[in-house]
Amino acid sequence: MASFDRRRVSDQISACRVGHRLWTRWRARRALRTARILDDVVNNQLPLITALPEARRRRSADYLAELVMLAQTYRHYAAGWIDRQELERRGTVALARLSELRQQPQTAQLTERD
Repeated sequence: MASFDRRRVSDQISACRVGHRLWTRWRARRALRTARILDDVVNNQLPLITALPEARRRRSADYLAELVMLAQTYRHYAAGWIDRQELERRGTVALARLSELRQQPQTAQLTERD
C-alpha cells in the first residue's frame, strides 16, 4: 500500500513539473512576442525622427531608446536571466522614465514668421 502512495505522489509531482515547464515556455514566448512588438514600434518610428527639429529629435530618440531597453528586458526574462519580479521592477522604471519624457516641456519651435 505504501509503494502505491509513493507512486501516486511521484506521478503528481511529475505532472506538476510538466505543467510548470509548459507555463514557463508560454511566458517566454509571450515575453518574446512583446519584445518583437516593441521592436516594431521603434522600427516604424525611426524614419519619422529625421523629419523632426533637433530638440524634438533628441527627445523622441530618448523615448525610443527606453522602448529598446524595455524590449531587451523582456528578452532577458524570456531567456530566464531575470525573474518576473525583476521584469516588473524594470518595466515600472521604464514606464516612469517614459512618463517623465512625455511631461518634459517642449522647446519653443521657430517658424518662418519668427
